[in-house]
Amino acid sequence: MDEISFDMLINPPKTKRGRETFERICTAAEELFGENGYYETSITDITNRANVGAGTFYIYFESKIKLYEYLLRQYGHLIRKHISIAIKACTSRRQAEREGLRAWLEFVVDHKYVFSITWESMFIDRRLFDEYYTRFSQSYVRQLEEAQLKGEVRSIDPEIMSFALMGISNFIALHWVVFKEEKNFDYVIDQIMVFIEGMFEK
Repeated sequence: MDEISFDMLINPPKTKRGRETFERICTAAEELFGENGYYETSITDITNRANVGAGTFYIYFESKIKLYEYLLRQYGHLIRKHISIAIKACTSRRQAEREGLRAWLEFVVDHKYVFSITWESMFIDRRLFDEYYTRFSQSYVRQLEEAQLKGEVRSIDPEIMSFALMGISNFIALHWVVFKEEKNFDYVIDQIMVFIEGMFEK
């Protein structure tokens, strides 16, 4: 799904030099959208920071909104991949929840603009905001359903459970990582696991 979506949003670079230019544009856009917001950032601002000619932007992107949507979907792809790798060796849903949360918090440490960019989509195009979190929910639901079949998780609507758990992880990351700039997550993860213990079968 993600690769098809990406192809619809960009004209992929075909050479090493093109990939380097493409990445500079994306990095510049991520920084500017994160610092100033989507509406206060122009294509000229992006190309100036990326140190490329104005016309170079249109080699890869049709418009500013296409670039923004690409960054948003790239965030989703990278987060899911990061968490998937972190929980691959987990042998229970409890362990997967713990390690998945840790992976998410670590991702936020390394991607300081993730909230600024993803949440602004609510005001740019509500469809993008809804799709962003719906994709996460769909992936989460599949995992929760598997855990329910194994008898690890109680019979609670997995879609509702997915959004509840995402809400917890989002606001924990916003408060502890973005605002408080904490990097030791053991205590907060332990407390969250106590809080969500009721979702697991005894």
